[in-house]
Amino acid sequence: MQNDSLKNYLHLHLLVFIAGFTAVLGELITINAVSLVWYRMLMATVLMFVYVYFAKINIKIPPKSLLKLSFAGIIIALHWITFFESIKVSNISITLAMFSTGAFFASLLEPLIYKRKIIGYEIIFGLLIIVGVAIITNSEFKYINGIVLGIVSAFLSSTFAVLNGKFLEKHTATVISVYEFISGVLFISIFMLLFGEGFSKEFFNLSTSDFGYLFILASVCTAYAFIASVYVMKYLSPYTVVLTYNLEPVYGIILALLFFPKNEMMSTSFYVGAFIIISVVMLNGFLKQRKRRKAKKLPK
Repeated sequence: MQNDSLKNYLHLHLLVFIAGFTAVLGELITINAVSLVWYRMLMATVLMFVYVYFAKINIKIPPKSLLKLSFAGIIIALHWITFFESIKVSNISITLAMFSTGAFFASLLEPLIYKRKIIGYEIIFGLLIIVGVAIITNSEFKYINGIVLGIVSAFLSSTFAVLNGKFLEKHTATVISVYEFISGVLFISIFMLLFGEGFSKEFFNLSTSDFGYLFILASVCTAYAFIASVYVMKYLSPYTVVLTYNLEPVYGIILALLFFPKNEMMSTSFYVGAFIIISVVMLNGFLKQRKRRKAKKLPK
């Protein structure tokens, strides 16, 4: 049992590393954020249907569940759009540092979804995270648009992570992923037809490099990683998943420095702010884990 827990936790860390590489791909792909997410979700949906077909998985669900999963799919689409747009208007380091605030949002959302009380020290930690964000904002104000988009993306990410934890009580990871991605593609398609340039000839004229990066993004970083991360939540709490995903900035920023050393070298204040945010999130997770262990030791 302990080996199974370790296996799932190591698997989660692999997924977090993949998530960090996603930001690098977002920088390498030249098309705009909305188009990027549309291609990503469409390709991933096709790959998921191939998996469902060969694995002979029953994906029928009641209409009420379809509505809930469709809502979550829209949230995911908006999360990815704001995430990649943040990268394009600032850089990977700024986006991933702001993405670290997701664990704080999760600590506020979980009490609403799971009907538990807000823990006092979470408020204090939340204030410290705000301090870290303020330090980064003050030192990197030229990236204010990316900072705002990164925070919005973090909130949306935490929202669908907590919701998926609830959905897993009734559905499998594959079923959840398929319907969320279908709804995401439909949502973006409608948005593009109403407010964007639509599906022009130029829209489908992808360069070879963009197509290659998109395929990696859709297959390894999306279809596999998304189903696997939702599956892992069967054995690890939603908060643990969100918490561990806060190592994504660490992996992502290191990768960004390796791939784009000139664009990703930030001021000292930025790294101070990022360190505060990530340290607070890790400390929060440590305290929660210790509390869970003590609760298990109490006589029933």
